[in-house]
Amino acid sequence: MTGDWFETTVRMTVAVVASGLIGWDRQRGGRPAGLRTHMLVGLGAALMVSIPLGSGMAEASRAVQGVATGIGFLCAGDILHHVRDGNERVKGLTSAAALWVTAAIGMVAAVGAWRHLVIGTIGTLLILIVMRPVERMLVRSHAPVPEPTPAPDTDR
Repeated sequence: MTGDWFETTVRMTVAVVASGLIGWDRQRGGRPAGLRTHMLVGLGAALMVSIPLGSGMAEASRAVQGVATGIGFLCAGDILHHVRDGNERVKGLTSAAALWVTAAIGMVAAVGAWRHLVIGTIGTLLILIVMRPVERMLVRSHAPVPEPTPAPDTDR
């Protein structure tokens, strides 16, 4: 990866946009991991891959693998699955993704990839703050249609 801010910005932006497209599809289907969650995961993955590319050190890849695996366990603890009145609800996915991308930002800082740190941090904040009202608007205008529930069997 070259030392060009524009190239780095393009790479991170492409990761966010592509991930956002997948997230929007999942959001429209009523899945718990939606637009912002996928955008954060895409940005985090781009940042994590940029570490060994930017540092040129083979040893960095082992560190990246270890942190990426470890943060996955931490993130899993942030996700809660609730069942109330027969309705399932998952909470904490965006927070878990934010934790994950924060780990990537920390690793980028550790290797001194300052462009990636700045772009990753600003990108994460934009996704969390600016995309929240966009996500709410999209959910309201494209709410999934619930499946009909079968009538109870009364022939007993």
